[in-house]
Amino acid sequence: MDNNNIINQPSDSPFRNIFFVGAGGIGMANLERYFLSRGHNVAGYDRTESALTKQLEEEGVKITYIDSPEEIPELFRNPKETLVVYTPAIPADSPTLSWFRQNGFEVIKRAALLGKITRSTKAICVSGSHGKTTTCSMTANILRNSKVGCNAFLGGILRNINSNLVICEGSEWSVIEADEYDRSFHQLSPTIAIVTSTDPDHLDIYGNEEGYLEGFAHFTSLILPGGVLLLHTGLKLHPRVKEGVKIMTYSGGNDGDWHAENIKFGDGSLTFTLVGPEISIENIEVGVPVEINIDNAVAAAAASILAGATPENVKYGLKTFRGAKRRFEVILDGKGGTTALLDDYAHSPNEVRASIRSVKKLYPGRKVSVIFQPHLYTRTKDFAKEFASALSEADQVIMPEIYPARELPIPGVDSMLILKDVTSPLKCYCERKDLLNLIKNSNFDILMTLGAADIDRLLPDIKKKITGQSPE
Repeated sequence: MDNNNIINQPSDSPFRNIFFVGAGGIGMANLERYFLSRGHNVAGYDRTESALTKQLEEEGVKITYIDSPEEIPELFRNPKETLVVYTPAIPADSPTLSWFRQNGFEVIKRAALLGKITRSTKAICVSGSHGKTTTCSMTANILRNSKVGCNAFLGGILRNINSNLVICEGSEWSVIEADEYDRSFHQLSPTIAIVTSTDPDHLDIYGNEEGYLEGFAHFTSLILPGGVLLLHTGLKLHPRVKEGVKIMTYSGGNDGDWHAENIKFGDGSLTFTLVGPEISIENIEVGVPVEINIDNAVAAAAASILAGATPENVKYGLKTFRGAKRRFEVILDGKGGTTALLDDYAHSPNEVRASIRSVKKLYPGRKVSVIFQPHLYTRTKDFAKEFASALSEADQVIMPEIYPARELPIPGVDSMLILKDVTSPLKCYCERKDLLNLIKNSNFDILMTLGAADIDRLLPDIKKKITGQSPE
């Protein structure tokens, strides 16, 4: 059976129904929306209700929050008509997932479904330990505003459209965030691949840095002949591409086949000149004007031009780019000396350092306070000293308990493993449940929330505390 039919010809597909186990994940949501748009019946399970799951339900996804086979809707209980898609974050012993497996359903990972899409389109796949979501979102915003168009599956909410899914009917291009966790990106078949960074991460999966780099090397081997690898300069990665694949380098500095020149900050804006092979585009303005976005903008512009976008498309797409939620998102702008509130998904030491440095450049001379929520016991254990060094660039560090996600506690691993080595003038441990009271009784100049956990769920109430409003 050719399951590519679920992509190419949904009306003829044997799988009219798709059930997503882990339906509330940001990466699952775009697939749910995609298949809803193509006429499929979509349902799923997730552990907790969130703003995203509520929105998905309003759009037509039937979601249960009880992990029990009895909760599966009748329409989705026939293995001949229902495809089951799951995320690796779901425990292997999930009763819902186990029931599907025991009753003859085809059960595939989210990445395998994305892989089917890359094999039925020309795919731009953006990989890396950090920078993926922003680069992906920038690329999508350029292409969706061009004749090229794209269907984009993003790892964050593109604020331009308030969605993580871009649909352009008739476009032969897709833009996909290539997640290295659980080697998911090994399911993809890119036409253009971007590698933004290879700072070690997910060592619980890869074992060590060498294993992590090998994962990326294998990813580069999946680029289709005639395709292009856009590789950030200075990486340890040794690509392993097929014959006929062109390797091009890029950077936000002055080196690489694609790079930035004439970088200018001023009046809350950031402009640069993009220089590439036989091309130069002057006065490109970046819609989210922080230094860390220069690299991302160069990669997005290069990929878009290689896909057929014009210089005018690039300038418009980058200027109008409003950012992805949780990627250096400005909640309060801090104008007129008021408190600024920013949120960033930064969850690796280099990301944390870059984020703090960027906000200091954006708000020179002002005191930067950071609430950093560690994500995963293993990541904390492996990079405690590196996190401490990065966080020490802030003037004040506040740290709640570790967000465990899929992991069980590791003896001796807690937030203090990082915090004890932070050298900022002010630092403290504060449990998540007490953060709002701490914020209420503090006077912040610039406040940043950082990390890949669920700290963002507190942002509406943090904003109200800072502005003097009463939380609902």
